[in-house]
Amino acid sequence: MNYDFNFDVIWRNWELLAEGLGLGLFLAIVSIAIGCGIGLLAAFGMLSRHKILRWIAGGYVSAIRNTPILVLILFCYFALPQLGIALDKISSFIFTLSIYAGAYLAEVFRSGLMALPKGLREAGLAIGLTEFKIKTNIIIPVMFRNVLPSLSNNFISLFKDTSLAAAIAVPDLTFYARKINVESFRVIETWMVASMIYVVACYLIAWLLRRLEQRLAVPR
Repeated sequence: MNYDFNFDVIWRNWELLAEGLGLGLFLAIVSIAIGCGIGLLAAFGMLSRHKILRWIAGGYVSAIRNTPILVLILFCYFALPQLGIALDKISSFIFTLSIYAGAYLAEVFRSGLMALPKGLREAGLAIGLTEFKIKTNIIIPVMFRNVLPSLSNNFISLFKDTSLAAAIAVPDLTFYARKINVESFRVIETWMVASMIYVVACYLIAWLLRRLEQRLAVPR
């Protein structure tokens, strides 16, 4: 192989790559925050005593989990405006990623809720709490702490999925890497650096989330 590596074009455009990385982190954080709310509602729906709620929640989770995320992104950005729902590209991507995250988090939360001891609810009733306060003050906080490792893994996967935002021209890291590649024809250097940025970012995110898990862990 006779290939001369030249990373000058990467160093000249590092601000663009940093900007794209920052936007990717923003998209992932906002999407998982909204996804947590959606997933929590879907989890309670799947565990509801009402058949219609179980059917709606289960149908949503099944439909989203079995649809490729790229198809969802393209549908929301190109098809929804035909129905009168027009969103800009960043809002459209956040909406899609939130819906996608919610379907996966619903299963995480459902498992976490089912694993909780029934004594938690009974203890709440014994001290006079309403069902709503039992859920918000006892059930949900304990469940979140128990599922934090799975939640962390989902966040890392969601951050990597933000690379698909480039499909609708959202200026994330992948979008700028592709732009640099097209303008400079430095294919190996561009995608090598972009890949390493994703790897390092994921390791740092994982490290921070593990520290959070340790701080919130219940002493045994």
